[in-house]
Amino acid sequence: MLGENFEQQMEQLYAAFCEAFQGENFQMFTTPEAFKTLMGLVGTNSQGVATSVLAEWVKKVSDLPMPEADKAKLDEYIDDIYNKVSEFAGEFLNNEGSGLYLLQSKINHSCVPNAQSTFPYSNDIVVLKATRDIQPGEEICISYLDECQLERSRHSRQKILKENYIFVCNCPKCQLQSNDPDETSEDEDEDDMDMEDDYDDMDD
Repeated sequence: MLGENFEQQMEQLYAAFCEAFQGENFQMFTTPEAFKTLMGLVGTNSQGVATSVLAEWVKKVSDLPMPEADKAKLDEYIDDIYNKVSEFAGEFLNNEGSGLYLLQSKINHSCVPNAQSTFPYSNDIVVLKATRDIQPGEEICISYLDECQLERSRHSRQKILKENYIFVCNCPKCQLQSNDPDETSEDEDEDDMDMEDDYDDMDD
């Protein structure tokens, strides 16, 4: 899944894994094939452990009651902080590692999730929180995509899920958008730019 670019890192991780888990009880897990299987499970079923103090602060101040004008200024200030910090931390800003949770890893994905994984105690304890009322018998689903990815086109979402989780999403949102054009959000943006250029040419 990771490709040749990470071959050396995986070899180092495998050596460290074998050194840490020695003895007869762990022999079945320390073979090369077993290790690959384990890494596959972690890669497709793990949950990013997000306990960033900054993220907790942003959540708390964003929930404070305030006038719309102050709210707009606060949002602008928070965006500026994230932009500056992300220059160094990148997409791992709110991710301190990965954990493989027995029950949470069994929850399926939906592009219209009714729950989300949270870390309210600023440690590695994951808490599943409902985002809306869940009816009796309704499946509990979370999103494997972040908020920005969820807003992208069906084709873009499907592409990300296939590449990272090796499945095709058939959630209600994807079914509803099944007749949408098979183009990524980037293609859509390029089409919009081309249309704007055409309009500019017509104005000229």
